[in-house]
Amino acid sequence: MPLIKTLSQTLKQDKEKFKVPKSVQQAIPIRKIWPDGIFQVESKYSRTFRFTDINYSIASKADKTEMFLDYSELLNALDSGCTAKITLNNRKINKEEFEQSLLIPMKGDGLDEYRKEYNDMLLSKISGTNNSIYQERYLTISVHKKNIDEARTYFARVGTDIITHLAKLSSIGEELDAEQRLQIFRDFFKADVPQSFPFDMKAFAKKGHSFKDWICPDTMEFHNDHFKLGEQYGRVLFMEDYASYVKDEMISELCSLGRNLMLSIDIIPVPTDEAVREIQNRLLGVETNVTNWQRRQNANNNFSAVVPYDMELQRKETKEMLDDLTTRDQRMMFGILTMVHMAESKKQLDSDTETLYSIARKHLCQMATLKWQQVDGLNTVLPYGLRKIDAVRTLTTESTAVLIPFHTQEIMQPGGIYYGQNAVSKNMLVADRRKLLNGNSFRLGVSGSGKSFSAKEEIVDLALSTEDDILILDPESEFASLVEALNGEVIRISATSDTHLNALDMDSAYGNDRNPLIEKSEFILSLFEQLVGAGNLSAKEKSILDRCTADVYRDYMRGGYKGQVPTLKDLYRQLMLQPEEEARGLALSSELFINGSLNTFAQETNVNTKSRIIDYDIRELGEQLMPLGMLVTLDSIFNRVIQNWKKGKTTWIFADEFYLLFRYEYSADFFYRLYKRIRKYSGFVTGLTQNVEELLKSDTARLMLANSEFLILLNQATTDRDELAALLNISDNQLSYITNVGAGHGLIRCSGNLVPFENSFPRNTKLYRLMTTKPGEA
Repeated sequence: MPLIKTLSQTLKQDKEKFKVPKSVQQAIPIRKIWPDGIFQVESKYSRTFRFTDINYSIASKADKTEMFLDYSELLNALDSGCTAKITLNNRKINKEEFEQSLLIPMKGDGLDEYRKEYNDMLLSKISGTNNSIYQERYLTISVHKKNIDEARTYFARVGTDIITHLAKLSSIGEELDAEQRLQIFRDFFKADVPQSFPFDMKAFAKKGHSFKDWICPDTMEFHNDHFKLGEQYGRVLFMEDYASYVKDEMISELCSLGRNLMLSIDIIPVPTDEAVREIQNRLLGVETNVTNWQRRQNANNNFSAVVPYDMELQRKETKEMLDDLTTRDQRMMFGILTMVHMAESKKQLDSDTETLYSIARKHLCQMATLKWQQVDGLNTVLPYGLRKIDAVRTLTTESTAVLIPFHTQEIMQPGGIYYGQNAVSKNMLVADRRKLLNGNSFRLGVSGSGKSFSAKEEIVDLALSTEDDILILDPESEFASLVEALNGEVIRISATSDTHLNALDMDSAYGNDRNPLIEKSEFILSLFEQLVGAGNLSAKEKSILDRCTADVYRDYMRGGYKGQVPTLKDLYRQLMLQPEEEARGLALSSELFINGSLNTFAQETNVNTKSRIIDYDIRELGEQLMPLGMLVTLDSIFNRVIQNWKKGKTTWIFADEFYLLFRYEYSADFFYRLYKRIRKYSGFVTGLTQNVEELLKSDTARLMLANSEFLILLNQATTDRDELAALLNISDNQLSYITNVGAGHGLIRCSGNLVPFENSFPRNTKLYRLMTTKPGEA
C-alpha cells in the first residue's frame, strides 16, 4: 500500500547524506543560528517555544476533560506543512546557581547563627533526588523553506497561534531566542561542568569561535546501545508498542525519574482530506477482502460461515477511524515517542532503563533501546527539530493528546523567598512578591494550622537577607520574642504600660503631599470621629479641629520640624481656648483619652520608632482604647512607609488577626486605602486571620482578598472553605488540600495559579523555637 503523500514527502525532504563527524562540533546538527532563535538544522528551519506547566494532576475530572479538549485543539491547530516536537526536559538544578540565588550570605552582624540554620534548612530541601530536578517544556516547530525570510514569516504566523492556544490552557508560552535555545543544549551536554559566563554571540564571533564550542561536550562516544558525553553515560529509548488504551499520567510517570532526561513526542500532522482518502481506501481494501472471503466460502457451499474475527475487527476499527476524521473533529497524525536519560555510571544507566521499561509495561506499552541508532536517537529527542527515527505510528488527535505533557504547576521565581515544597512534585516553591502585579498577601487558616509560623518564616528570610523594613501589628503578642532575637524593637502599647506613642507625631516626610499638615489634619478628623461616633462630627466642629491643628503645629513647622512635637494635650488646650461652644464639647468628648486614664497616645513618644524591625504589641489595649490605638498605630506605620519610599527602601507590613481591623469602621477604611496605595510606595501588606467568615462579612475585606495576587490557604473550617471556594474558584479536588490537613499544609495562590504545598522546619533549631507558637515548644 503506498504511503500517505504527506509522510512520504516528509521522509523524502528529511533524507540527508550521512557524513562521519570528525569532531564533537560536527556531531551537532545545527548549521546556522540567528539571534531571534531560528536555527537551520540540516535542511530545515526550526524555532522553539517554552511553555509553563498547568495543574493537570490535581484538577477535577471536569477540569481535566476541559484541559484535554483545549490541548487537542492546540494539536489540531498545528500546520500540516510542519513537524512539531513536544519536549519535556528534566534537568538537575545547578547547586552553585541555587546557592547563589537562594542561600543567605553571612554579614557579621550577630545574626549569622540564624542565617546558618536557615541555609541548612534550605540545603536539606534540595538534597532529595526529585526536588533537585527542574522540569521545562518546549514545543519545537520545524519546516522546510527556501530561505530564512520565508521561515521567519512562517514562524511569526504560527507562533502567535501557538501562544494563543497555550493561553487557553492557562499555560504561558514564549519564543526562545538563540542564547536561550543554546542554553538548553549546553545544560544537557555539559550538565556536570559549572557555567562561568552566559553565551555572548558577539564575543564569540570576535574571537572567531563557533557557538558549538560553548555547547558541545569534550568527548562523544556512541556504542550499540548507549553513549558517553564526557564522564556521563546516556541511552536513547523509543516507544516500540503502544497500548490500545493509554492513561494520561504515563508521560508524567516516565518523567518522574530523578535524573537528567528528555522525553520528546514528534508529531507529523496530516491534512484531513488526505487522511480521509487514505482511510476510505483502507476500508475499501478491507471490504474487498471480506467479500472475497465470503465468495470463496459460498463456492464451497458454506453459506453460514461467520467472517473471521481479525477481518471483522479490522473493518470495525477502520470504520471508527473514518468516523473520527469525518464527524468527531479528529485529525490524523504520525507520532513517535523517544527519550534519553543520563547517569553517572553504566550500572546506574542500566538500572534506570529497567525502571523506565517497567513504567511503560505498567501502562501496557513497550519501550525499547535503539540499537546502533543512538546518534540518530539523540538528534531526534533533543529539541533541534529533527526526526531521524522512522518508527512512526498512526494516531488521531485524541490518542496524541492523551500523551499530555502537563503535570503540576511549579513556582520558581529567581531571587524569591522559599515558601515550602510542592505537595505533588516535592519541588521547592520560591516566589518573589515584588514581581507580582500586586504583592499584597493573606494567610488564612484555623488556629494551629501554621499561619503565624509561615509569616515568621517570611519575616526571618526578609530580616536576614535584605535591608528592608518590617513592621508588625501584633494583637496576640506572638512576634515579640522573634523580633527581639532579630535586634528589632517591641512597642507594647496599653493603658497601663510606660510605652507611649504620640498620636500627633509628624516630621517633614509625613504624608505624600508638599504640605504634611493637610494629611495630619485629615487623620485628626478621623481620630475625633472615632471618639464621638461615626457621622456625629458636624461641619462646624470639623472646621474648629482643622483650625486648632494648624495652631498647634505652627511653631513646630516654623522651626523646621525640630524641637518639641505637639501632643493631644496641646490640641486639648487649643480647643479650650476657642470661643465656640462646640470646641469645648469636642474637648470634653476626648478628655478620657487626653487627660483621663486612657491617655497613652496623648504623651510624647518614648520608644524607638526608627528601628528596622518593629513589633507593635497591642494585646493589652482593651476594648475602649483599641479603635483609637489601631488608628494611631496604622498612622505611624503609613508614615514610616512614606519615609522609606522617599529613601528608596521597601517596607513589609504584617497584620496578625486581620479581622480585628475590620471591626472598626475607621481603621478598616484607613487600612483599605493603605492596601490600595502601598504598592506605589514600595510596600507590601500581609494579613493573617483564622476568622475568614467574619472577615468576609466586610465587603472591603472581600475585595482586598479577591485582589490579592499571593495567598497562603492553610487548613480551613468547613464554612470558611465554602466561602473561599466560591470567592477564589477552587475546585473540590484542590479543596482536599485545605481540608483536615496538618500544620504547614495547604494551597498557595500565586498570580492566579493554585499550587498545593507542604512546609516543615527542623525542630532542633533556635529559629524553630523562636517561630513556633505551640505550647511547650516556644
